[in-house]
Amino acid sequence: MDETSEFTTTDNVTAEDLAEVIAELEQYRERLVKETTETAKRAKVMRVSLMGQLEPELAKIDSALQELRNQQANLMVSN
Repeated sequence: MDETSEFTTTDNVTAEDLAEVIAELEQYRERLVKETTETAKRAKVMRVSLMGQLEPELAKIDSALQELRNQQANLMVSN
């Protein structure tokens, strides 16, 4: 199964599976912000510049998280 079909196939996905993916994505988001901020400090990059570059990626992650949470809610309601 390729990566695309893995994300679009929801036949056997459980609420627990989604919870695990959500937790992992939240950890990734936190790590991305932390590590990028630390690197920017060492490179003496202004926070405004850093956030300008980081915001589009964070928006994608937040959108994916919301989609996953919606799927999880739908699964919980239907069960």
